Formats: sequence, C-alpha cells, structure tokens
Amino acid sequence: MAKPFSMFPRLLLMGASAAVVFSIGACGFPQVPAFFVFGDSLIDDGNNNYLNSYAKANFLPYGVDFDGGPSGRFCNGKTIIDFLGELLGLPYIPAYVNTLEDAQSILRGVNYASAAAGILDESGRELGDRFSLRQQVENFRSTLSQLKNQMGEEELRRYLAKSLVMMNLGSNDYLNNYLMPSLYVTSSLFNPNDYAQLLITNYTTYIEALHDLGLRKFLITGIGPLGCMPNQLATGADAPGKCISSVNDMVGLFNVRLRSLVDQLNANAQGTGHCGLVLIQMNRV
Repeated sequence: MAKPFSMFPRLLLMGASAAVVFSIGACGFPQVPAFFVFGDSLIDDGNNNYLNSYAKANFLPYGVDFDGGPSGRFCNGKTIIDFLGELLGLPYIPAYVNTLEDAQSILRGVNYASAAAGILDESGRELGDRFSLRQQVENFRSTLSQLKNQMGEEELRRYLAKSLVMMNLGSNDYLNNYLMPSLYVTSSLFNPNDYAQLLITNYTTYIEALHDLGLRKFLITGIGPLGCMPNQLATGADAPGKCISSVNDMVGLFNVRLRSLVDQLNANAQGTGHCGLVLIQMNRV
C-alpha cells in the first residue's frame, strides 16, 4: 500500500517542450539549495559518455553552441536543465559519473539522467548500457551517502526538503520498447491502456522511494508528441506530413494518468503549509 504523501509540497506536471514560467507566490520564490535530475537523453549532460552505449552525444555536431563544445548533452547548446539551473541561480549541475571522485561537486545537485533510459529497466536495452530509473534512484542513494559525510542529520533533512527534483522519463518506454515489437514483447502483453498504467505504477514506486529518502519538491514532466518525431513519421502509418495519431494517443493515455497522479499527490499535500512552484504549461499532448 502506498504511503500518504502528507509531506509533499505541490508537484508540477509539464510537457517536455513546455515553456516554463515560475512566478512568485505567497511563499515567495522557493529557496533551492540543490537541483537533482532524473531522466533520459533530453536532459542527460554526460552520464552516457562513460557507458558502453550507442546513445552518446560527446562528439560534433552536438555542442556546437555550448561553451566547451560537445559535453554529452543531446543538443547544440544548453538543455532545459541548464536554463532552469540559471533561473534558480545554480551552476551547471554535474553528471553523476563526474561526482564519484569529487564529493564537493554534489552540494548544488547532481544530474543522474541517462540517454535511452526508461521507467522500465528493459527500455532502451538495444542501445547498450544506460542508467534506468531504478539505477538512477540507486545512484542518488550513493550521493546521499556522500552528503551524510558532509553535514549533520538535521541540516541534511532541511537541505533535501528544500532541494528541487526534476523527473523527465517515459519517452524511451515507448520509442525504445513498446513501439519496437520486433525487439520487445510489451505490445503483445499489454494494450495501450494497461501499458500506460504499468508505467505509472512503476513511476509511482520510484517517486515514493525518493520521497522516503528525504526529497520533497518535485517537477515532473509529461511526454511530448512522439508521433510527430521523424522516426515515427517515416513509418508511413499516417498520411504524408501528418503526425502518427495512434502514437500520440498512446502517449496521451500516459500523460492523463500522470496528471492524475500529480493531482492526487498535490491533494494529499494540501494544508501542510508547504510552498509550491507555479507552472504555466504549453503544448500538452
């Protein structure tokens, strides 16, 4: 039975391509000592550089507009994590693999995101090694052990409670799992409704695990319109130039359930006196 989330402040849900605006509420702009990031290639900032994986971005043309060149970010420049960190007054958040020998680097947060990673352990396996969400949570446990050596119990409790968590997962559970029936059996075992629920059930388990470890402020993103991606358009499953509606409908089933989960956790948090962030969301699936 899931534990009640009476200690959660308001959780947020946004689309992966959303425009994000934080506004000052009654509690003022949140005090964020650190930023902890869990996700996939959209926000990986170098973890896969050190893995035996085909999903890497540490070479040109990646990073052509990034100070220092290719870094492992799957884009030409900064990711949304870099921009959010700047808004919060934080430096670039280091990739987890770069913190193992540098305990001081974890104090402003850690990025555990890994390209090809999914909510399910098997998602993305055809691309080689990656940190699945399960492993990312375990990696956070390792960081927590480092933090316990640097601050007292009460200081650590306050630090974790005020820190911000961003979670961006689910795309690979479709693109590199459910929508690849030649490599994965999930589409033969689950209809789209049941598969979306399977993902949400597993996702909830990991959110609860992070909560149990002391984290309290969560920013959780939805999945973007995967049916509009080139690799889906190339299947020819819909008319030329049109997004694949069946894929977007599948993703919509997940996002509806994720919204319900966020609403449920927010409802449980009402009346606790915790300050939440305000989100303006665009381009939902």
